[in-house]
Amino acid sequence: MQYVRRRHLIAALAAALAATPAAAETLYLETGRLIDGVTNDVRTGQCITIAAERIKAVEPCGSTPAGARRLDWSAFTVLPGLIDLHTHLADLGQSADLAAPIKASPAETALVGARNARVTLDAGFTSVRDVGTYRGLTDVALRNAIDRGDVPGPRMWVAGAYITIPKGGGELNGVVPNEELPADMRLGVAATPEEAAQKTAFLLDSGADFIKTIATGAVLAIGTEPGAVEMSEAMLRAVVEVAHARGKRVTAHAHGADGIKNAIRAGVDSIEHASIADEEALQMAKARGTWLSMDIYNGTYIDEEGTREGWPEEYLRKNRETTDTQRAAFRRAVELGVNIGYATDAGVYPHGLNGRQFRNMVRFGMTPTQAIQSATGRAAEAMGRGDIGAIVPGRFADLVAVKADPLVDIAVLEKIDHVMKGGVVVR
Repeated sequence: MQYVRRRHLIAALAAALAATPAAAETLYLETGRLIDGVTNDVRTGQCITIAAERIKAVEPCGSTPAGARRLDWSAFTVLPGLIDLHTHLADLGQSADLAAPIKASPAETALVGARNARVTLDAGFTSVRDVGTYRGLTDVALRNAIDRGDVPGPRMWVAGAYITIPKGGGELNGVVPNEELPADMRLGVAATPEEAAQKTAFLLDSGADFIKTIATGAVLAIGTEPGAVEMSEAMLRAVVEVAHARGKRVTAHAHGADGIKNAIRAGVDSIEHASIADEEALQMAKARGTWLSMDIYNGTYIDEEGTREGWPEEYLRKNRETTDTQRAAFRRAVELGVNIGYATDAGVYPHGLNGRQFRNMVRFGMTPTQAIQSATGRAAEAMGRGDIGAIVPGRFADLVAVKADPLVDIAVLEKIDHVMKGGVVVR
């Protein structure tokens, strides 16, 4: 059995390696409609010069520059590569089996992550912020493999593990006593501000790009409630102080209003979910410039597929209690002009379906342009990145193309026709 499993893992890795794109070349890309991700303009007749992975120029089309290959995307709307601020690539994905994460070894988890990375890239998401994994630091390994070119996938910024209280929303609860979980599943468990600071330093030393804290209970964690405060304001502030001193950002999983306010007061840079945000919490986010990453599609998936597949009733009940309140909070946040980035919680639902959230963002208050910018220029801003998210000179040549006009029907972004990462056509 072990031989068969190993053979399957080797085959999966070989397939991932075979799909790695070729080296970049100089391109002169002709667009039909061009949406740059940072302005409200839609331009036509534009050509993009691409060399050494970067955009060199965007200007009206002319003759192909010497040494460049002309690429004809003139029948398409061309946009920046999409960005998802809340994914879980280096994990098995949600299922009815609570023990699934512990049944898979770190190596198996990493290989599943390689598959998730490929389908995410194929879906047009050329960058992701990966906000935690049960198997700590497998996301670091996956990011490094992608950066080396060992496996294809989006640019990844990773958290390493969750900073969470014992038995909190970032723990694998309800399988075995938490103290008996493997050590790599408890890398971020902390009970005091001092421990939280130590765990933050450890994760950053181990390769994390930012820190993910668990400020409240979770929908998809046994024994926790979304509205309940978990990490105290003092614990959150201890994390923020260590991370910010190193120039790193902090995000907080926070469904409940009190947990959101604690996190904002502690100085976190963004809030994940914000499902039960009240007016005061939203006004605080607006005043402080705190970003919201609100996954307003996956409540539908959890209710439909979770019910069909027999997910724990506790999960389904908490999902029902938070889905509509989250969407109402999202609409109000849009009205207030709160910073909102595109964030799906992919992994709760299958990777590669990240684009399904666009139509919900428009349904609940955004214009198509706002929704697109939330996944391009605005998402890059939320991450503090000046090298992705826009079709402007100097940025990475991460591009997607669709035949239809997403400003007329945002749902066309659910199926991307062409994807380019770093000047290489992925498909």
